[in-house]
Amino acid sequence: MARRRITGQDEGPHSGTLVDSHPAEPSRSRIAAASLIGTAIEYYDFYIYGTAAALVLNSAFFPTLDPVAGTLAAFSTFAVAFLSRPPGSVLFGHWGDRVGRKSMLVASLLVMGISTVAIGLLPGYEAIGVLAPVLLVVLRFTQGIGLGGEWGGAVLLATEHAPPGKRGLYAMFPQLGPSVGFIVANGSFLVLGAVLSDAEFGSWGWRLPFLASVLLVIVGLYVRLRIAETPVFLAAMERRRIARVPLAGLIRHQWRRVLLGAGAMIVVFTLFYTATTYCLAYGTTTLGIPKTTMLGLTLVGVVFMAVGTAASALLSDRVGRRRVMITGTAVAVGWGLVMFPLMETGSIALTGLSLAGTLGLMGLIFGPMGAYLPELFRTEFRYSGASAAYSLGGVLGGAVPPLVATGLRANGLGALAVGGYVSAMALLSLLCLLALPETRDKSL
Repeated sequence: MARRRITGQDEGPHSGTLVDSHPAEPSRSRIAAASLIGTAIEYYDFYIYGTAAALVLNSAFFPTLDPVAGTLAAFSTFAVAFLSRPPGSVLFGHWGDRVGRKSMLVASLLVMGISTVAIGLLPGYEAIGVLAPVLLVVLRFTQGIGLGGEWGGAVLLATEHAPPGKRGLYAMFPQLGPSVGFIVANGSFLVLGAVLSDAEFGSWGWRLPFLASVLLVIVGLYVRLRIAETPVFLAAMERRRIARVPLAGLIRHQWRRVLLGAGAMIVVFTLFYTATTYCLAYGTTTLGIPKTTMLGLTLVGVVFMAVGTAASALLSDRVGRRRVMITGTAVAVGWGLVMFPLMETGSIALTGLSLAGTLGLMGLIFGPMGAYLPELFRTEFRYSGASAAYSLGGVLGGAVPPLVATGLRANGLGALAVGGYVSAMALLSLLCLLALPETRDKSL
């Protein structure tokens, strides 16, 4: 079998580590599985909280508040995890750039899994009073810490193992993790909603998806402990190209790309969490659509998201990441003004079209991001840079939209105002993408 020297492709010809130039397909399959299953589990954990926040957490942890205030409080605890993502990206990014991608992927999975199971075991307000929402916020914060380190490590695992010309294909697998995680998460709530009464679901049924996370984490750990460190990072270690303080180097040399990368991500988070979190609450409480119907429509929408993610990731290897993302983001600017008028017709079919269009469009933009953000940064601080851009984009695009949307509705502004906010965030992302370069042909 042919052999070659690991050089990180553009790191120079001096590395002496030998690996197979044509790794066996099972090895590649294992890399794909490890990056997919990890992000799927992490996002399952994250999404069950978002669904619970929309459906039940306001009454379980904030029963003394009126319905609107309780929903805002529940979404505020949802937002806490986005605020803790940037510190998580700094923490895991530092050690991921210092000691390797694999160990941080295992650690992030443990942090996220333990926090999620603890939420499932947490007594409600009626049992321990104000301590219940306080502990909920703490656990939600640690969830965000874990997720802040997960995505960057997963996409680096994929892209730094990928052969030339196939980074979009390899990065497609961690990018599909959110779709798989969401389908499993919402599917579990859909089943529980169908077999349990509202009283049973509100009392204890909502806790079951959180507790089930322990089984998923065990599977994820088994898969991730069997993978190898990336050849690009091993080459950097051999050539002693490991930064002592990766964050300092990142800020010194590539701070502009961090901010622009974060801005480019805003539209992805805005579309997703407006559709899956705010619209779920809006559809059930304001439009009167049954809970199981809204969950079912959202699940169909996420299928469109998965298709869009896969198609755009593959297309980005052919025509470039930037071109695909700019096209999707430009369409999103106009779509923001369409999605809520479709829902407000009261038609189940048009509501489903609104959700499917929003999530499918999100997938088209999201697919290339798995390869694009890592390609923006140098090897010495690639984990830190990709994670920071992703997490900072999540603060504005994921934490803020449900709060803004609920606040706009509470102040008597129509759904069109919420759509206008979505369009404004898409326009901001479009401007950031226009200021960034194409990276498809860049060597890692």
